[in-house]
Amino acid sequence: MTDMQGRLQGKRCAARYFLDEVVDHATEACNYLLAVDVEMTTVSGYEMSSWERGYGDFVLRPDLSTLRRVPWQSATALVLCDVEWVDGSGPVRPSPRQLLRGQLDRLAERGWQAYVGTELEFITFDDTYEQAWRSRYHGMTSANQYNVDYSVLGTARIEPLLRRIRNEMAGAGMYVEAVKGECNPGQHEITFRYDTALTTCDNHSVYKTGAKEIAAQEGKSLTFMAKFDEREGNSCHIHISLRSGRDGAILAGPDGFSDVMEHFIAGQLACLREMTLLFAPNINSYKRFAEGSFAPTAVAWGRDNRTCALRVVGHGDSLRVENRVPGGDVNPYVAVSALIAAGLHGIENELPLEPAFEGNAYGSDKPRVPSTLREAAELLDRSAVARNAFGDDVIEHYLNAARVELAAFDSAVTDWERIRGFERL
Repeated sequence: MTDMQGRLQGKRCAARYFLDEVVDHATEACNYLLAVDVEMTTVSGYEMSSWERGYGDFVLRPDLSTLRRVPWQSATALVLCDVEWVDGSGPVRPSPRQLLRGQLDRLAERGWQAYVGTELEFITFDDTYEQAWRSRYHGMTSANQYNVDYSVLGTARIEPLLRRIRNEMAGAGMYVEAVKGECNPGQHEITFRYDTALTTCDNHSVYKTGAKEIAAQEGKSLTFMAKFDEREGNSCHIHISLRSGRDGAILAGPDGFSDVMEHFIAGQLACLREMTLLFAPNINSYKRFAEGSFAPTAVAWGRDNRTCALRVVGHGDSLRVENRVPGGDVNPYVAVSALIAAGLHGIENELPLEPAFEGNAYGSDKPRVPSTLREAAELLDRSAVARNAFGDDVIEHYLNAARVELAAFDSAVTDWERIRGFERL
């Protein structure tokens, strides 16, 4: 399963046991997997899981359509699961995969499907994960020494690692498109062909875990955290389009945009600030939103304009919206759920679309993307659209995750504080 932090959690089952028992009867795991922080610390405030409730189990039911070989591990296959309650009462609604299924059901009621592509960036280091941990992530050596954006030479410098990731993700059933260098030293991006929303999010989760495992096997490390240093952060731009089973792509119209497309963008604009927490779930996420960094700060949309939060690209059947808010730390299921919910809000209420922004949105007077996790949590708490789309129980679950992170950060003493204050204050 994918947990709140977007990580794969589960069990390694013997093949015979999996075939004899798990295929027909599923397996179980402690329900605290959706109620802990990134350190796996048991924390308070979750309705579904606590000491008072005894930390019981929930069911991991294999979705056999996701079964695949894992080339980077010997004689290993992987299957993703849906998360259900043990008493048979249904899905665990705050589970990221179940959250997305709920929004996809809303689209299916209209005869529509969402197609999605995610573009994850990461920074690669010559240090192992163990060396990085022991050094407290100080003094690490980037795999490239300078900006290698689009540089063929830059990607060639670490091609053995990039090639393994590409080829072994293809071996795990993914359609690999390309790899390119990025701006921050050691930063790269591997892209995969778009697919149905659930398949893309499943592949995203497998890829993110697999890339780290392959890097470790190669004696290197890589990070998807949104902002590793003061330079460019790791983004995860999400492209989304809609199709009808009857008519194919439905966002393009005779003169460019269909009415559905206009309302779809307008809904995303209207809800972007109040749903930012679902795109940027961590304290560190908000460090990425810096002017002139290719990460958005203005709530605006534009045609092929990378200064806007929403960038519209493509034409005809390829017409789509790119949301540039999420970073590499995003939970893809949660973010795509938010995109769909916001878009449906615009469609159901026939929201009008403002003119496309032209020029530099960083210097505009447009509303701003929330700049802190605390601000984003407050906006989500007040969001009637989010509560109607997901339910109060789900929103309270994700708000508690934000409160837990804020409390942990507020109590921490950072290196920045020590350096500034140890002698001079």
